[in-house]
Amino acid sequence: MKQFREKIKNNPLPVIFVTLFLNAIGFGILIPIIPLVLADPRSSFYLLPPDMNVSDGYVIMGFLTGVYPLAMFLATPILGELSDKYGRKKILAISLFGTFLSYVLFGFALIIKNLPLLFISRIIDGITGGNISVAQAAIADVTKPEHRAKNFGLIGASFGLGFVLGPYIGGKLSDPSVLPFFDAATPFWFAAILAGLDVLFILFIFHETLQSRVEHITLHWGKAIKNVIKAYSLKDLRVLFLTNFLFFGGFTFFTTFFSVFLIRRFGFAQGNIGDFFSYVGLWVAFTQAVLTRRLAKKFREQQIVRVTLFGSAFALLLFLFTNAWWQLLIITPIFAMCNGLTMANLTSLVSRSAEPKVQGEVLGINASIQALAQGIPPILSGYIAASIAVEAPVLVSSITVAAAGLVFLFLLKLRQPVQGATAPAVQPIEQSSTQNTLENIPQPELDGPKPIFP
Repeated sequence: MKQFREKIKNNPLPVIFVTLFLNAIGFGILIPIIPLVLADPRSSFYLLPPDMNVSDGYVIMGFLTGVYPLAMFLATPILGELSDKYGRKKILAISLFGTFLSYVLFGFALIIKNLPLLFISRIIDGITGGNISVAQAAIADVTKPEHRAKNFGLIGASFGLGFVLGPYIGGKLSDPSVLPFFDAATPFWFAAILAGLDVLFILFIFHETLQSRVEHITLHWGKAIKNVIKAYSLKDLRVLFLTNFLFFGGFTFFTTFFSVFLIRRFGFAQGNIGDFFSYVGLWVAFTQAVLTRRLAKKFREQQIVRVTLFGSAFALLLFLFTNAWWQLLIITPIFAMCNGLTMANLTSLVSRSAEPKVQGEVLGINASIQALAQGIPPILSGYIAASIAVEAPVLVSSITVAAAGLVFLFLLKLRQPVQGATAPAVQPIEQSSTQNTLENIPQPELDGPKPIFP
């Protein structure tokens, strides 16, 4: 055991990988459950009172899905700043304990059918779940510059693998036909156990990576909002940021209500929903692990994105015309491959369009844009589904992604990739030393899957 701990001390990356992997599984578990709890009155998991209209459930589901990324959007920069003062280990452990607590509260809320407690649990998870910035900083602390791109790819790989397994596990653990005592709360007890293991990993195996701490820090509570405002002021990047916002917003419209669409159109149960999203995840993982690298040898990023944005929008539209479940198996690879290629190449374009000295800042702004794009559409989706039909958010998803394609095609005037000072300098925003640590980190190679769910 002592020898094992010594190896981990010298190379903490495996602990970070396992931590993020277990965290991603815990979040993916939610995907098959929430629609049955709030949007399917025929389900035994449904917890809304009989006098409440199902359309009200759609609105509530939208808000419940949206509060998590919105809370994470606001909290992520703060956790990064706190880790500069108190260390990566302590902040990671506290944030993961918050995740553990949120899953316990969510499972308990399902048992007692308490809707406000569901919201409290998701807000807690969002506030404490913004630990990705701390994990990035820990990797930067212990990695030489020439190896940082490769090691940062571990973050995408860990999340990608977790999101492939998470929906599948969630669907099976909530299915009474698998074991009679499985119910809607079972996946959340399992997720709580995983989060508890995460905490133990950090407390007893992970070694602090921060060598020099900041003694006095000023927390910038509105930094996430300032990042979004800053995005508009960056003239050479604003079109890419707008494309990213529309693309991730459109994808979130899809993920929020497509489960309800599957229930209504094909009578899917939780196990079927989990299988479907895992199938999507496998194709995205294949795309980013294999296809992205091969296409990069033959085409530039902008050439790929011009095609894949419209490919994603078209595939989303095709989903609406399916009348048999097996048709999903044909459309999904097209959608997932276009989606995976767009994710990878858009991020690469943002990185290549910024000066090396502001890489960390620009990528941080891009992450804020994506987080905001994942928080607003769920809320809008609830109202759209309630006012029109459950298929409407999928149509809006297709239109939004197509809008991203039009913005990219007609408004983007791409400069040559920045090698030195060939692009106008980006004025710095307020940032913590965590961000300073990451400023000169090159963009990870696109050889690993990235998160596919918000």
